[in-house]
Amino acid sequence: MSHRLRRLMAGTCLVAAPVGYVAGLFVDPALRAGDAAVDAYGRHPGQVAVSAALLHWSWVLLVPGIVGMIHLVRRRAVVFGHVAGAVALLGIVNFSALMLGDHFYAVLERDLGVEHGDRLGDEAFALARWGFQVPGFLGLLGVLLLGFALAYGRQVPWWAPPAMVVGMLTGPIWPYGMIAGSLLYLAGSGVIGLRILRMRDADWAQPAEDSGKVAVTA
Repeated sequence: MSHRLRRLMAGTCLVAAPVGYVAGLFVDPALRAGDAAVDAYGRHPGQVAVSAALLHWSWVLLVPGIVGMIHLVRRRAVVFGHVAGAVALLGIVNFSALMLGDHFYAVLERDLGVEHGDRLGDEAFALARWGFQVPGFLGLLGVLLLGFALAYGRQVPWWAPPAMVVGMLTGPIWPYGMIAGSLLYLAGSGVIGLRILRMRDADWAQPAEDSGKVAVTA
């Protein structure tokens, strides 16, 4: 794969991932229902399927973006950035897998009722806590630390990494958290993705100069 294709893939995925995430949250019938969210999954399994797919692919798209961010960790905090990137990648794939649980909640609520269905779903997710949920949240910490490594290397603004992570965490809080979180995630991930897309192929392929010249254009 050429350097240009890798750069374009990484930058595009960092822009597309938050778009898919925001779309998935908006389609989620329980989030939109607010206080009337009881049995929303059981009543709208089709919307749940679309929402879960969008959220799943938003996490999948983030993987090439994180790989691209790791690629830009040069000369400063290199070991730290690569370790943080590895933690981020391992965590993100766990969140992607968790999206399948929405389908089970929809079927359980539809066939068993909201009380029994949600109870069974909650019991199943409790078993997945340490294998999937905890690593997923550690992955978000990895994204934050990786972003700080890039900011330390003057590749991205300092505000972008926390904006990404805060946006991911607050996005599912309807309605104001979704509005603010969506804007934060789109801005933080988007500015990193756009900077990668605007880089010259030579700057992407080669380490930054010893003079301290920043590889990414402003």
